[in-house]
Amino acid sequence: MGLVAQMKNRVLKKMRSLRRVIVAVVRFRNVGSLRLLRDRYLQLMLDCLTGSIYQDPPLKALGDGSFDPTLREYGWDWPSVAHSMIGRRRMGNLRLLVERALFDRIPGDFIETGVWRGGACIYMRAVLEAYGVRDRRVWVADSFAGLPPPDVAYPADAGDKFHTFPELAVPLETVKCNFEKYGLLDDQVIFLKGWFKDTLPAAATGPLAILRMDGDMYESTMDALTHLYDRVSPGGYVIIDDYRVVDGCRKAVDEFRARRGIADELVEIDGVGVYWQKTRHSG
Repeated sequence: MGLVAQMKNRVLKKMRSLRRVIVAVVRFRNVGSLRLLRDRYLQLMLDCLTGSIYQDPPLKALGDGSFDPTLREYGWDWPSVAHSMIGRRRMGNLRLLVERALFDRIPGDFIETGVWRGGACIYMRAVLEAYGVRDRRVWVADSFAGLPPPDVAYPADAGDKFHTFPELAVPLETVKCNFEKYGLLDDQVIFLKGWFKDTLPAAATGPLAILRMDGDMYESTMDALTHLYDRVSPGGYVIIDDYRVVDGCRKAVDEFRARRGIADELVEIDGVGVYWQKTRHSG
């Protein structure tokens, strides 16, 4: 990249950053005591959803140890009670990207494919609540019955054991109850129950500003990308929860990006998850 192009990119980044600040101040009044209240609310939500505030120990499926703040920071354990296992770093990143989508006026709803107890979706709805946003929805897509056994049609999933863990099967009514505990179960939350290959093609989401995938397996990840990626608005964000730790997931993402010619930078979150921002010329 030449010097002129580099300078142009720096100027554009500064202009986008300034625009984000202006929108945050003018539209959302994100200053002073109101900003402080929002930060405190969203930080408290993060602490509760990850189980950090009450030092929730991990499930016995991953050992019978006590609460370890480092494991919970990076989402390396499965909490006993907390509503999310993605850890504090990935949860914080989710807030950052949702806020950027709001401040940059990226059109569309938010969706997560693979929600477990619903924590990440609850957090996205909490961010909308904090900013008084009423014209966006959070889509909650899951089988609500755990993960499927590996399909022979997808060799990358051969030997996968996620379907053998009953702890990963959380019923729909339980997830709805978790939303309700925070006062966030309303008509801005839409549930999609079933396997992704059956529910995602016909889901009436419209444009998406955030696509967050936590399906673990090659098949689940590829289904989400195949059926939802083209709905992501230019400037929107694609988040892959298990990219660095599940081979099938990483292979699906790499194959899809290569097939579609997607060159947008993969940004590291915490050594486990990654994301990219979809450019106007992406895929």
